[in-house]
Amino acid sequence: MNVMRTETAEYAAPVAGSAGIRGWAAALWADKARLRRVLMIWGVAIVAAVALFFYLTGGRYISADDSYVHAAQLMVSTDVSGLVKEVNVKEGQTVKKGDILFRLDPQPFQIALQNAQADLAQTVLNVEGTKAQYQSILGQIASQQATMNLNQITFNRYAILAKSNAISATQLDQARGAMQSASAMVVSLQQQARQILAQLNGNPNLPATQAPAYMKAKAVVDEAQRQLDHAVIRAPFDGIVTEVDSLQPGTLVISAMSAFTTTSAVGLVATSGAWIDANLKETDLTYVRTGNPVSFTVDTYPGCKFAGHVGAVSAGSDSTFSALPSENASGNWVKVVQRIPVRITVDKNYCNVPLRSGMSTVVSIDTGQRRWSRLLNGD
Repeated sequence: MNVMRTETAEYAAPVAGSAGIRGWAAALWADKARLRRVLMIWGVAIVAAVALFFYLTGGRYISADDSYVHAAQLMVSTDVSGLVKEVNVKEGQTVKKGDILFRLDPQPFQIALQNAQADLAQTVLNVEGTKAQYQSILGQIASQQATMNLNQITFNRYAILAKSNAISATQLDQARGAMQSASAMVVSLQQQARQILAQLNGNPNLPATQAPAYMKAKAVVDEAQRQLDHAVIRAPFDGIVTEVDSLQPGTLVISAMSAFTTTSAVGLVATSGAWIDANLKETDLTYVRTGNPVSFTVDTYPGCKFAGHVGAVSAGSDSTFSALPSENASGNWVKVVQRIPVRITVDKNYCNVPLRSGMSTVVSIDTGQRRWSRLLNGD
């Protein structure tokens, strides 16, 4: 053991100067047994030191190739039913927000709108007629009230004459009947006036536009106008048109079925606002936080670099939101590392190339946490 330490010290500490180093190396190279002993000790120590260095300074970046580009995409249809009159776009065409995608035949909607407008105009006439009818009833009440007052006076006079037997009892009864009939007529007319006033919402001078019937008819006009407007289908955002061939002029678009078929809609994929969904292992998420810087590459563009940041970490794994989640409580259960979706916002596109939905990417997330700092902090 002492011999080994002596030999190691002899060959491990070369004499200063280039000549001494060459002499020491030559002597060590000539003695193969001693060379092996030195390499076994110092070689292993150096490799272990380098490995330990890289291990302690590593663990900062989390990478994954289970990541894909996503963009807003929508099958653009309408909530009204009708025949497609014309399709204004073609497959792969780039459109701006508000550009016309296709049109439905507007004639049925125009007819419905004209009918609704006619009903609205008739409602105005009806309201004005109701107001005139109310004024007419008031006039009739005043006239009948005068007649009732006259009959009351006549009856009172006949009652006095009947006491002195100046008139017959029949004349007194006729005067009483005329007075009661006029009074009943006044009550009836007053009830009719209250009924008509109720139709005017209690206001005899009610503007036609404030009448309930007018507002109902106006709502029908607005709905007919909305349906006519929706017969022209426009792009809700900037994007590239797809699935155009499935929609042709003459196709019957049924609003209740437009969400379940591509023959009633045109596909649209956004050209801006793309993001990356990376499915990371749950064991890699320990130090991933919202805002962590991310660099990624896209398989379609080798050599191009992209930068972004962690926008959000999903609250659950993909299997949690599946229709049939894998929940096995039996004795043959096998633990599987779950994947948690992490959304990455794209900040910089250094090559200025388009990112299309579904492209494969490789992401690298900078957590800022090396292993040595974790060991010092007790993490």
